[in-house]
Amino acid sequence: MKVILLKDVKKQGKKDDIIEVSDGYANNFLIKNGLAIKYTTGSKNKLEYEKDMKQKEEDKIVDELNKIKVEIEKKQIVFKAKIGKNGKMFGTISSKQISDELKKMGYNIDKKTIVIDHVIDSLGVHKIKCNVHKKVTIILNVIVK
Repeated sequence: MKVILLKDVKKQGKKDDIIEVSDGYANNFLIKNGLAIKYTTGSKNKLEYEKDMKQKEEDKIVDELNKIKVEIEKKQIVFKAKIGKNGKMFGTISSKQISDELKKMGYNIDKKTIVIDHVIDSLGVHKIKCNVHKKVTIILNVIVK
């Protein structure tokens, strides 16, 4: 029997997959527990419609994030730091501090999306990646004075 999975099922497949299983397994476990529905032309059309709607929604989100990316990449995030006698900075700049500065600028970007490849502990310009979406990566210009 062919079924469409409504949720991820271990060793069977992911959500929205169409799989072939035995009639007993489908009726007594998958359908009974709400993990799948029987594959019909109606359920297939509904699945395609839902996938299309999800794709349109994701495209809309990516377009909005690309607009924000263009705005942010033109700007600079400036931090003032205290320097010791040997030219070393006291402390470092963290992803939380960068996120807080972006929030002050009006951009709500989570600190978990900011990827710092190297420790920001020196003066100058630092390029920092920010993975806001799997299709959109922002390069932040962090300046330490």
